[in-house]
Amino acid sequence: MQQLSGQDAMFIHTEIEGLPQHIGLMSIYDQSTAPDGLVRFKQILQLIDSRSHLSPIFNRRLRKVPLNLDQPYWEDVEDADIEAHVHHIALPKPGDWRQLCILASRIHARPLDLSKPLWEMYIIEGLDSVRNLPKGCFAVMTKVHHAAMDGATGARFVPLLHDLSPDTADVGQAPRKIVQKYNDWHMLNKALVNNLKKPSQFISLIGSAIPSWRRIQRGKKEQDFSPLEDKQKTLFQGKISSHRVCDAVPFAFEDIRAIKNTVSGATINDAMLCIISGALRKYLSAKNALPEKTLVSGCPIDVRNNEERNAGGNMVGFMTVSLHSDIIEPKARLNAIHNASMSSKAYADALGPRMAVDVTNVLPGGMLSLAMRAASATGLTEAAVIFNTVVTNVPGPTQQLYFCGAKMVDGMNFGPLLPNVGLFHIVYSSVLDKVGTISISFSACRKMLPDPEFYSACLQESFDELKAACLAS
Repeated sequence: MQQLSGQDAMFIHTEIEGLPQHIGLMSIYDQSTAPDGLVRFKQILQLIDSRSHLSPIFNRRLRKVPLNLDQPYWEDVEDADIEAHVHHIALPKPGDWRQLCILASRIHARPLDLSKPLWEMYIIEGLDSVRNLPKGCFAVMTKVHHAAMDGATGARFVPLLHDLSPDTADVGQAPRKIVQKYNDWHMLNKALVNNLKKPSQFISLIGSAIPSWRRIQRGKKEQDFSPLEDKQKTLFQGKISSHRVCDAVPFAFEDIRAIKNTVSGATINDAMLCIISGALRKYLSAKNALPEKTLVSGCPIDVRNNEERNAGGNMVGFMTVSLHSDIIEPKARLNAIHNASMSSKAYADALGPRMAVDVTNVLPGGMLSLAMRAASATGLTEAAVIFNTVVTNVPGPTQQLYFCGAKMVDGMNFGPLLPNVGLFHIVYSSVLDKVGTISISFSACRKMLPDPEFYSACLQESFDELKAACLAS
């Protein structure tokens, strides 16, 4: 049994009604490349079963410490029932892209069963009317609890179920594993020992926070960065409903690269933030709800060091980046966002990128859970604006992937909403049919963003305007 880190456990403790904390990926496949041009459901089950030993996600479940006196554990499951997690469904008519997004939103809105291994998979047929797809395609939508996976972990998880050619490789047999289990008394004894260590850990955290405070004060004085204050409330702040909407808008990676190269030092992420900023301007302006001051985005960052690259779970820091949504001209906005990103990185470095990880490791088990439920019940979660949206950059596969011989041709990503943040973006790069592509997927509270088609159009229009402003001859 392995105990969850403080940050992993945070996603368990913060899961309240209307806010399930899982992430998701939907990939679409052309089965004409598979042997006999057909992929059967039984083949999919066999593939998952044969590779389930490659990731602990498939074979462990949550085990809570009695009375929540410490962080929970991952408990190995003997003979996990793969078929209980894989569902075979068909897309309702008319079977187009919008219907697929509606179905995916409903699946994404449902929380995972915390008493089982924290993953689900849906095989979706009936996509013949979906835009730009060859006949006979199917989708695979996978949900994994955020406690078990962050974006960096997910980037390593996806290739485990795929091959680099239509030929399905034999990955070998699962090694014999001794299943270790603790009884309640054992966990309570460990909880006592762990909690006795908390005061010294807290003192150590304070010791590391003092240099951070000094670096921040020095950075402010030298104007290396400036704090983002007076954050604006928008349509995406408030109490989150239990319903979701989603969509994804793809772009050519070469276009984004060319756009970012027109501003010295700008990154791919700066360009994608600029597109999102322009889309938010358009959407909120159409609703007569655009604040005069800029919106801000929370941007998760992977803080693993070289020795931790293969570590599972979560090791995530956060930057808060100004979107400069108050700037109309697209190229000027891109330049401003680049400068804001540099300022936010300097602030994160001064604070210490692992501070968020260290803080959650010090908090006693169950304290965050009680605090979140109390804040939700009293409305405190909607009282303060931390940021207006989340934008996370997830690196996808750099080579064409195949699933049971079927070629991956499209996809979409899903993120969890946070208290008072009802819109989540995922920037995902991948190679599809030997062409580099990068997409913006978004998940949102249906009450806050009831017209996802319109927001998708805003994203496309924002890209078109940015491309024209930067690449016009």
